[in-house]
Amino acid sequence: MLEPEYKEALKLGQKEYKACVSKGEDPYLPALDEILAARDIAGEQDLGTIQVPINLIVGTKTAGRANSFARNFMPIASETSEFAVKWERLCQSHLEEGIRDPVKAYEYMNRFYVEEGNKRVSVLRYFDAVSVTARVVRLLPEKDGSKESELYYEFVNFYQISKINFLEFSKPGGYVKIQELLGKEPGELWSQEDRRSFAGAYYIFQNAYYSAGGKNLSSTVGDALLAYLEVYGYPSLRGKSTQELKKEISKVWEEITLQQEEAPIDVKLDPSEKKQGLISKVLLVDESKTIRAAYVHDSSPEQSGWTEGHERGREYIERVMNGQVKTSPYYHALDHDPQSVIEQAISDGNSVIFTTSPRLLPASLKAAVEHPEVTIFNCSLNQPHRYIRTYYPRMYEVKFIIGAIAGSLAGDDPVGYLCDYPIFGQIAGINAFALGVQMTNPRAKVYLEWSSVGGVDSALKRLTDQGIRLISSQDLVRRGDEWHSFGLSLISDGNQVNLATPLWQWGTYYEEILLRVKNRAVKSEYTETSKAMNYYWGISAGVVDLRCSDKIPPSAVKMAELLKNSIRTGICNPFEGPLYTQSGRVLENDQLLSPAQIISMDYLMENVKGEIPPYSELSDVAKATVDLVGVSPATKDKRS
Repeated sequence: MLEPEYKEALKLGQKEYKACVSKGEDPYLPALDEILAARDIAGEQDLGTIQVPINLIVGTKTAGRANSFARNFMPIASETSEFAVKWERLCQSHLEEGIRDPVKAYEYMNRFYVEEGNKRVSVLRYFDAVSVTARVVRLLPEKDGSKESELYYEFVNFYQISKINFLEFSKPGGYVKIQELLGKEPGELWSQEDRRSFAGAYYIFQNAYYSAGGKNLSSTVGDALLAYLEVYGYPSLRGKSTQELKKEISKVWEEITLQQEEAPIDVKLDPSEKKQGLISKVLLVDESKTIRAAYVHDSSPEQSGWTEGHERGREYIERVMNGQVKTSPYYHALDHDPQSVIEQAISDGNSVIFTTSPRLLPASLKAAVEHPEVTIFNCSLNQPHRYIRTYYPRMYEVKFIIGAIAGSLAGDDPVGYLCDYPIFGQIAGINAFALGVQMTNPRAKVYLEWSSVGGVDSALKRLTDQGIRLISSQDLVRRGDEWHSFGLSLISDGNQVNLATPLWQWGTYYEEILLRVKNRAVKSEYTETSKAMNYYWGISAGVVDLRCSDKIPPSAVKMAELLKNSIRTGICNPFEGPLYTQSGRVLENDQLLSPAQIISMDYLMENVKGEIPPYSELSDVAKATVDLVGVSPATKDKRS
């Protein structure tokens, strides 16, 4: 007579079987041979005898073994069958001495298919075992350029250094990020103690995540873990109980749920979707309430033109907002613990915090989670974080106009472009400039160099040594006691004549943001969307502009004004097809790139001579910035 375990397992199998049939799905286990019938295999890897997570075992190797089990690996054969007797004997053996013999399985796309030992897997799953010992052969699919293929090969590379197979992400980039968040160098091997410690912390986190409602989300445990670690860090994860973790998970829950979004960022292109009239705008502002706003910088105005620009914006706010806003600057945050600097700003009574560098993003995020009563903005782009807002100007619009001016002046000469970091938004600036040059001078080439590779002087020399005199750069250079925008300049015999300068109107940007804080528009936007908010304003919002010198012919100045007004009114868009990259066509006629596509550009236009530098060639400061907001080509050799 059979013991009750098989009867209970049979009920579970029959329930799963009926549920699949009712949904029109195949009720039996999938067979790998059938899956691979229409797919090419690039090779095999013998992984030896390893521990395989039970939840990743999804089928059998051959179809002949599949029909004895429902899709949840529970049995569906009759209680009187020989199969039932063998299953129950194996069950008894497991209870008395444990199942010791490894099963044999194949791994394909990080899912496992059993060739020998299906009943052993079934019994272990019935008893909620976490893993099973298995002799595994990995079948590698052909790389086809799909997201699934990219994600899988990232996993394969990660497995080679970590031997971890239970960690999964829904989007590419997760395995590189987890290696970084655990404090390991790219490609650094994991020790056995590393694996044991991480596995223990992972499964405690998984229990807390599921207890908090994670099973109702479409994102993976790995996705949620990344969101947690970006706020609290790996040391904070280790040694915590399930209840302690559950409490912290609740604090970052919106950051975790954001991982479900295929497009997690809501890009705001103008200060408001619906323009308010002046009267309604004034009535919404609470004039009696003074906002205290802190500006946290990674450097000082004396050492950084970038910081100087933001400080001028802060001083502008003090002048024009008539006591409605009280501001305070905090310098050199990276020379100390940036978290403590932000905490000090909050302790000083500031309810709005602007952190003006992408390198302050991690500290900004943690502070925002711990202080939901404070509104924190970070000056960066393309950041999918729910608890902070990011802001950045659409400088590519001005770069397009400057490129048109450069093309009109170049004649048969090449044009140079000096960029600093290969990060989100900067590639759009390069490409917009190149398209502007191409519009007025179709045959002209744009020679690209990077100040983050060898320094500004070296990069500039690489251009001038090629006889290039017309050079555009966003870098600020110090002369005496003042910073000067390089802009578009004519350089000859060491002399520089500035021709056109992009203007970063930080005062206007901050004024509009703070008015939106006062009239509660920022809070309203937060509640109206479940996505991260990135403010990406441009010429139409008055946060970027262009100044032309009297050295430029009047016809070129007139063209620049015409282009600026066309961009402001939406008549002209720099990224309207047809567009061609260094490798081929991107857009057909009349097609437009979306804001997300512009922000995340990681390729160069066909008339650009140069490339996006690899991570290994960048300066230490550039690497620190690229780690946070770098485009894919700049981090490619870091990932490998």
